[in-house]
Amino acid sequence: MNFVTHFTKYFSIGIINTLIHWIIFAIIISITNITQAYANLIAFLASVTFSFFAKAKFTFNKKSTGCRYIAFIGFMGMMSYLIGCFSDKLNIYPILTLITFSTISLMLGFFFSKFVVFKGIE
Repeated sequence: MNFVTHFTKYFSIGIINTLIHWIIFAIIISITNITQAYANLIAFLASVTFSFFAKAKFTFNKKSTGCRYIAFIGFMGMMSYLIGCFSDKLNIYPILTLITFSTISLMLGFFFSKFVVFKGIE
């Protein structure tokens, strides 16, 4: 499968994942007093399991293993939390935090998934 096909499938699953993430983030920010860093991390954790299994099966056609799951969650979760911390320090509006995380995680997440988490022959 070529790069464009992989990225298109990854992006399609990412749209659903992003909607889940954004809705949960918005709910948490609107009803609690926790920081954006924690709200972004919680929203991420709630949507990442769907994302991992869908991407393993439909994007990379690979077996879902515990090691792959931990690598995927670890990298993406760290990125989620760090972007939230950055946003908190700069007093960035929550919507900009979501847009920033979604954009960065699309690109870095794809390359990390393709070349680290789900590497190998298709």
